Amino acid sequence: MDMLKQARDGVIIIDDRNRIVFFNAAAEKLWGYSAAEVMGNNVKCLVPTEYRHDHDAYIAQNRTTGINRIVGTSREITFESKNGDYVSAEMSISTALVGAAGQRYYMAFVKGVTEESHRKKLLDLQNTVFRSLSGDMLIQDVADLVCKGVEGFVPNSVAVLMLVTSTQNLQILSGTGLPRRFGMALENMTLTDADIMALARDLDEADSVVWESYRSLGISLGLHDCWASAIKASNGRILGILALYSRNQHKAADWPRKIVCGAVPFCGVVIEQYEARQHISQLANYDPLTGFLNRSSLHKILKSMISQPGDNQFAVLLLDLDRFRDINDALGHLQGDIFLKILAGRLKKLCRSNYILSRSGGDDFVIVIPNATADMAIEFTKNIIEAMQRPLEVAGNHLSASFSIGIAIFPDNGPDGESMISHAEIAMRQAKKEARGGYRLVSMTDSRAAEDRLVLGSALRESLSRGMLQLHYQPQIEARTGEIYGVEALARWNHPTLGNIFPSRFIAVAEETGQIEAIGSWSLEEACRQLTQWDRDGVRIPVVSVNLSAGHFNNRGLASFIGGVLQKYGLSPDRLTVEITESVMMDESEETMKVLSSVRQIGVGLSMDDFGTGFSSLSRLTRLPLTEIKIDRSFIMNLESDSNAQAVTTAVIGIGNRLGMTVVTEGVETEAQYDLLESLNCDVLQGYLFARPMSAVELGGWMHQPRQLMSAMINQHDQRIM
Repeated sequence: MDMLKQARDGVIIIDDRNRIVFFNAAAEKLWGYSAAEVMGNNVKCLVPTEYRHDHDAYIAQNRTTGINRIVGTSREITFESKNGDYVSAEMSISTALVGAAGQRYYMAFVKGVTEESHRKKLLDLQNTVFRSLSGDMLIQDVADLVCKGVEGFVPNSVAVLMLVTSTQNLQILSGTGLPRRFGMALENMTLTDADIMALARDLDEADSVVWESYRSLGISLGLHDCWASAIKASNGRILGILALYSRNQHKAADWPRKIVCGAVPFCGVVIEQYEARQHISQLANYDPLTGFLNRSSLHKILKSMISQPGDNQFAVLLLDLDRFRDINDALGHLQGDIFLKILAGRLKKLCRSNYILSRSGGDDFVIVIPNATADMAIEFTKNIIEAMQRPLEVAGNHLSASFSIGIAIFPDNGPDGESMISHAEIAMRQAKKEARGGYRLVSMTDSRAAEDRLVLGSALRESLSRGMLQLHYQPQIEARTGEIYGVEALARWNHPTLGNIFPSRFIAVAEETGQIEAIGSWSLEEACRQLTQWDRDGVRIPVVSVNLSAGHFNNRGLASFIGGVLQKYGLSPDRLTVEITESVMMDESEETMKVLSSVRQIGVGLSMDDFGTGFSSLSRLTRLPLTEIKIDRSFIMNLESDSNAQAVTTAVIGIGNRLGMTVVTEGVETEAQYDLLESLNCDVLQGYLFARPMSAVELGGWMHQPRQLMSAMINQHDQRIM
């Protein structure tokens, strides 16, 4: 027994009633109690407070079952000393039956290892944190790992890792056990410059920042003590604060401060990593000029909003800045960026906190209004328009700004974010066209047009690549003789699933989706191929007319392309006529005129299609190398009864004849129309009176059939015979 009294490790022996019957000097030093204070007491007086209630049950289970979970093993424990300090130690327990009655006694050997244990645990925690940061673990999870590890040093405590924001507020990165009211109080605090300077001089000043001013609130919420340290970067900037709050009512010794100070360095690494990842996220998800969401981030949020359950409704506003190019040209791009930034600030002030703002590029902005009806969106749009009436000052200049705004409503205007943005853009363009500086709400007509572009545009692209389009041909008849003058090639599209698509519909989609030039190029080559095939089959078609879009005539290589196709199929140039629209006629740029001239120079005919339906004038005819004019069918519909239509038709035919151009009239359906046009000296007629558009095979059969001749044709035929 004397040896146990003098042992360097603490020795405690308890009897069969869990009473302390031996407590040596080393144990007195560890716990701070004298032997007289503990002898005869239940051993649970030496156990941490939170375990005392169940401690007797643990021992009783061992006595009853004989299952030894801790007897014969060594384990690390943490207990409270008399002065409230927490002590770490290694404990091993042995047991023996004593006396005739075989009473079971337990003997514990306890070795204090506080300082060494803490250093080892801190090093292990640091290594764990660094491994986590180098992997894919979220910073939030790493911060939780740090706080949980620090709490493990001090039982019944709450660790909180906070960072100092750019606005000098505290933001809790981790602190799951902190009472919510206390956390809100900390985050509502703004540090003064004096606070920041004090923390930079003495890191322990963090105590006064996160505890002294809130002690009463903390105590009311069950927090009774705090150890805190500021976290400083290598450049001296205060990154944050690590705080450890204790729920123990008695005053503990100050050793937990060593734990906090030991954890501060790797807490600094965690915060720096958090800031770096936030910066990367900012670059990836936000527009650097305005701080608004970028396009990709906006679509992610829209997708999330659409996927929410229930009757979700929101509005998407697409704002396009009017005449921004003028500002860039007048003041330069640097001042233009400043203008956009000021404008973005004004928009942000108009929006509520739950509105979503995005700069989708250039001078386009998007605002998403959650839980908004069309009326609510229009009301907010009017506020924007009114706010824009106040000039903005940029570099000493007072500049006015206005937006053309398109409004789309979910779910009415699209099943997904892409559709919503597309529909809002259509409405915005309509506003820019009809009411610059105003707004337009997406209409059902606009929605159908967008669906056409989306569905038909994709199908058309596939059909072009797979050769699923066809050409039909409508004969053109010489008015006086009834002979075949030529045919006009007309694109037709019969999709295997979408069915027969009218030309007026898919040509409009082709123009809007940028496929019209591809259709024109395909039509020209296919028509030339078919003309060669007819020649081989003995079907004599003098000339084929092919429609080309305005875009073709911005291409310097058009004449070379046409020449190559003619050479490929062995056709002379005079057997091809290219039809152009009035938009080409209106474009009097030098480049377009050169392309037109080069096409005409190789001997290919040039026809002005649908003349009179646009804004061209007769005087422009003299400046273009045209060989043919086509009068639009709209003038022929009421030709017999409409004097205005007769006057225009007469003028066009007369000028065409004087300029040496062939005049073709479309849409001829009655003999009365034919008689009138023939009397006006129209050269060529085209319409249902003679033939509908037909496939190449059908045209071959039609050419071999006798054709009905009008009276004037018969007279001309008789005169030739005589």
